[in-house]
Order: sequence, then C-alpha cells, then structure tokens
Amino acid sequence: MARQSLQLELAERPTGAIVPGRTFRQRRVPAPTEADLREGELLLECLYVSFDPAMRGWLDDRRSYVPPVRIGEVMRAATIARVLASRSARARPGDIVTALMGIREVGIVSEDKVEPAPPGFARAGAGARVTDLLGVFGLTGMTAYFGMLRIGEPKPGETVVVSAAAGATGSVAAQIAKIAGARVVGIAGSDEKCRWLTEELGLDVALNYKDPDFKAKFKKATPNFIDVFFDNVGGEQLDMALGRANAFARFVMCGGISQYNAENKSGPKNFNSVISQRIKMQGFIVFDFAKEYPAAREQIGRWLAEGKLKRRETIIKGGVAASEEAFKQLFEGGNIGKLLVEVKNPDEVARL
Repeated sequence: MARQSLQLELAERPTGAIVPGRTFRQRRVPAPTEADLREGELLLECLYVSFDPAMRGWLDDRRSYVPPVRIGEVMRAATIARVLASRSARARPGDIVTALMGIREVGIVSEDKVEPAPPGFARAGAGARVTDLLGVFGLTGMTAYFGMLRIGEPKPGETVVVSAAAGATGSVAAQIAKIAGARVVGIAGSDEKCRWLTEELGLDVALNYKDPDFKAKFKKATPNFIDVFFDNVGGEQLDMALGRANAFARFVMCGGISQYNAENKSGPKNFNSVISQRIKMQGFIVFDFAKEYPAAREQIGRWLAEGKLKRRETIIKGGVAASEEAFKQLFEGGNIGKLLVEVKNPDEVARL
C-alpha cells in the first residue's frame, strides 16, 4: 500500500482567532516518492515544525512581505526535515536540513527553500540540539540578533525593555541585550515565566503583565526611563513603553501578537511621545539581513559554547494532528521559549 502523508491545509481565512476544526482541515494524501523528483528538488520527511506569531499574518489576504497562504494550500511553516531523496547538490539523503516545507509529513521542496545546518551549529559544541536549527540558529535567533543589535543598538548601562520576553524571540533578544551590558527588563505572562527570566537567563527585572499592579511596577522598574524597547506585543504594552521612553529611544518593532487576532485593532494613544522624545520606531523583516546570517550564527554558536546564551523549548508531541493545539498555545501564551511540534523523532529510521 502506498505511503500516506498527513497535511494541514487552510480551509477559510479567520477574521479573528484561529478556530480549531474550521480555519484548517487535516487531510491525508498519497506521499510523493523519489520518482516524482525533478532536477533541483528534494524529497523530505518532516521532523519538527516551528510555530511563530508571524504565521497568523500569513493567513490574511493583504499586502505583506510574503503572499498570503491560499485557501486549500498546505499551511506555510519552517521545519526541520530529513532528506529522503535528492536531485540537488544542496543536500544528500540522510542529511538534516531546515526547509520551508509547510505542515505536512512528507513533501517535495525546491532547493531554494532548503538550508543545510550552518557551520556555527557544529561549532556550538556538544550542547547544541537539532531543534536549535529552528531556534537560536534559525529565523528566531536571527530576528532577535539583528533586531536588537542593528536597530536597538543597546549600550552598556542603558535600560532595555523586551515584551513577550519568555517567548522564542524575546528570550534571545533579552539575553543579547544583557551580553551588550544593558540593564534588561522583561515582560511576560506568568510568574513561572518571570522566574525563568531572572533566575535562569539573568534579566535584572521581570514583570508579569497580568499582575494587578503591573503598571505601577513597570514605572518602578524603569526609573531612568527606557532607551530600547523590543516590541513583540503591541497594544497597551507598547503604549506604556512610549510613555516611559527616554529622548532618542530606539523602538524595535518586531511583532504585535496582542493585535494579530483582534477584530478591532487598537493603535497607541501615546504616539505624541514619538515626537516629544524624538523616538526612532523601526520595523524590520529578518530576511532583510539574509546575507549576514552566517556571521550571526557564528557569534551565536560562540555564545552558546561559552554559556552566555540559554534557551528553552516547548515541544508538543502528536505530529501534524497536534498543529491546531500548537496554534492555540502560541496565541494563549502556553509556551516558554521556542514552540515546536514533533512530527517524527529524529532517532526513528527514515522511510521512503
């Protein structure tokens, strides 16, 4: 009997939150084989899928940095995959790669969407994990690295505030600011996350935004105001940061997870602070820095080997079928660090 492949397809565009069982449909299709490969293509089996807030934006039919996912199309996602067969010089059968493969068990991917493990990964030492290819060595790490260092430009002694600091990108960005010598305040959504930020990652202060006294504690935590704000959330937290900004503060506009599912999106009320405090607010897309990824990965590998950079993952078992639960956790703050779904254990034997 021919092998089947389970995949997650977009069924309808959400107007607010992703609705399990309605936004997506799960479908089994005949798995492609080596005979289906054309020159420049690879046959891959998925091991891990990365779940990131940006994926929500890919579902909206509007102008953006990438085209929206089409109705009926496999949901776009970054993955760690194993090469089953190849007609490309980029990777050989058995290699572990990252690929923009989408949420499916087996698929054919063109070589321009496949990337071998970078040299910095090997040099990170025995502590490196295969899942780091989607985390600190993947787009997550690159986003934190270039957003914080190129746009935020933290200096020793400055105050840096990071929202969603216990998430995949925020936790790396906050540690990079600490490495740069800044005083770092992290904002997260639970006491457990706050303890992780201070006790494990070494942040100076961590605040739970669900605390009834959050606003007062935020003001107390920024007595010298804010020099760099790394924004992953938007909404009220962005507004509060604008109200506490120093003159010539740099606001790194990385994401706005509080607004992605909102049907009535809200803008900042303290926008005049941008003028009065001469704030630089800059958005960015990590692909803008693609040519510089190798150097960034080398540096991240050194920090990992030296113990200066730590990371944590939330891995959901259950394969492609668990994807909708992963989306739910992502937007409800159920994860600490990088959120992944394990589709297949890398130690299991590859099967064509």
